[in-house]
Amino acid sequence: MQKEVVYQSTNTFDTLNELTDQTKTVWLVFHGIGYLSRYFIRLFQSLDPVNNYIIAPQAPSKYYKNNDYKRVGSSWLTKENTQTETKNVLNYIDAIMESEKFPSSINFVVLGYSQGVSIASRWIASRKIQPNAFVMISGGFPKELKKEDFTFLTKTTKITHILGENDPYFEIDKVEAEKIRVKGIVPQIEFRSHPGGHELDIESLKNIV
Repeated sequence: MQKEVVYQSTNTFDTLNELTDQTKTVWLVFHGIGYLSRYFIRLFQSLDPVNNYIIAPQAPSKYYKNNDYKRVGSSWLTKENTQTETKNVLNYIDAIMESEKFPSSINFVVLGYSQGVSIASRWIASRKIQPNAFVMISGGFPKELKKEDFTFLTKTTKITHILGENDPYFEIDKVEAEKIRVKGIVPQIEFRSHPGGHELDIESLKNIV
């Protein structure tokens, strides 16, 4: 018999730059599988440090990436106990947002890369978050999410999906079918590409906000 228990847990997250009166944009960025947030956040170092403040949550499940037991990676979710794990992760994101208070007048961008897309989109849908922009990079949109889950978004919410032209994880036919499905859910979505592979290309984020 499998049972369940509720307990308090502690997790870290990373930030880049300082949140000041000059900050114009706050980025909440979700890494992909295999990353640690402290390494993922470095990808945003080229953004203007005065205008941009970046928050990178850390996926709670850690593992050794190879047999020498030196490099550590992490994962947001697996197929095991997904619903409960999703609730735990979303509660963790809520706690980050509660601790990182920032003015509502600041541009707010939610970004998910690879597996991070699933967390970012579920958090926005379940919490009815109104970001100025939602960016999905090299990741799939959760199958359970429907158009009615995003009807609260305004037409001015900028939604962008970015995919590398040489991404080995995506087949062209499947990509085109997925574009049709996702556009039916969030009609204002813009699809972009970059010449690389399964990676976050910082140049492709220009003019997001």
